[in-house]
Amino acid sequence: MSQSLVTMSYIVATILFIFSLSGLSNQETARRGNYYGMLGMAIAIIATALSASVTSYAILIVALLIGGAIGARAALKVEMTQMPELVAIMHSLVGMAAVLVGYANFMDSTITIGGVEKTIHEMEIYIGILIGAVTFSGSVIAFGKLSEKISGKPMLLPGRHWFNLMLLIAAFVLGYVFLQQVESGGNAIIPLAIMTGIALIFGVHMVMAIGGADMPVVVSMLNSYSGWAAAATGFMLSNDLLIVTGALVGSSGAILSYIMCRAMNRNFISVIAGGFGTGSGGEAAVVEGEVQPISAEETAQLLLDAKNIMIIPGYGMAVAQAQHTVNEITKLLRDKGKKVGFGIHPVAGRMPGHMNVLLAEAKVPYDIVYEMDEINEDWAHVDVSIVIGANDIVNPSALDDPNSPIAGMPVLECWKGETTVVLKRSMASGYAGVGNPLFVLENTRMLFGDANATMQAVLKALKG
Repeated sequence: MSQSLVTMSYIVATILFIFSLSGLSNQETARRGNYYGMLGMAIAIIATALSASVTSYAILIVALLIGGAIGARAALKVEMTQMPELVAIMHSLVGMAAVLVGYANFMDSTITIGGVEKTIHEMEIYIGILIGAVTFSGSVIAFGKLSEKISGKPMLLPGRHWFNLMLLIAAFVLGYVFLQQVESGGNAIIPLAIMTGIALIFGVHMVMAIGGADMPVVVSMLNSYSGWAAAATGFMLSNDLLIVTGALVGSSGAILSYIMCRAMNRNFISVIAGGFGTGSGGEAAVVEGEVQPISAEETAQLLLDAKNIMIIPGYGMAVAQAQHTVNEITKLLRDKGKKVGFGIHPVAGRMPGHMNVLLAEAKVPYDIVYEMDEINEDWAHVDVSIVIGANDIVNPSALDDPNSPIAGMPVLECWKGETTVVLKRSMASGYAGVGNPLFVLENTRMLFGDANATMQAVLKALKG
């Protein structure tokens, strides 16, 4: 394939990627956005495979088969509840790819450029490896936290911000040494390897310092990092499509992180520094009081007596795969003339949009799904709130306990409604490890058990 045809294909793929991002910004067009992205990626892969830069088709075919097999297996096997950790581990692969491409470019003896061009190329390599290593190690830790192989509690080292600052300064100093060694023909691999180790440590420390309640923002932030790593890889390979695509992913991920930080009352700079979601360092208040249990039949009667009902889904609904049963209950109640809505917190679940995807999968109508800002002023008009497997996003201590790890985070203030029914397996704390005063409030009832089985019992009672 001629270079002009490859370039034209890259332009078409880039346009499709832009259409994909535009489509994903709205629930009604998200499916179409996915199709645009798939088509764009197919065009990009085919154009690259047929370009003059590919000289070994045997290696390319083997790589495509291995990558395709891993992707297909993940798509078929991974549950919706495991999607956040899948996204995190995929980000780590992008970071590792940037590191490997950087080292391969550095050791490539066939590159004959010199002067300023060579200096710029070596800077691209250095920055690409730096971003890639941070992305890789940070994403691996995020995977561990999301899959609960690593505790969701923040690891707060003494003087952690000074530690991060020293690592950053060391990376800059090593960059200068690296360029000096390249120009003088010295052993530049040593400062490059030391910097890689520092970047890996920085990625680990940055994500370990972040509390479980803020992990959805971390996933978004790492998504941005992976985009910039891909863009850096594009510069190293002189591939325009990788540069543009990486910039699209990086900028959109950064914008999403900023939007989520505003929604959670977090400082965007502190997100990047890995120092948010840690509270004030004092002792969180102890939750005291007796819970008031309720049965599935009593819950059904509450729903039948109510006019305005709000359902708040959380990660527990995803684990129990209860979204289809919840949709059946929603249909039945709406047929009886009840007003039913869903309240979605920006960080409900373990990644941005997790609950929206689950509800869309169950075919819940888009027009009854509301964001937190749309409903937090209307709880006084809600007769019954059903909280399904959520904890931190409905925790009053975020607003009235300055020592809480989630202090300052806006939450769905469902306790302001007439009655709140909370579905949980047990009284265990949520992912952030924080007790919830909501459970012992006078107008709260606890419905214990598996969310799907419990909602099935509620559905049966409603039909009866």
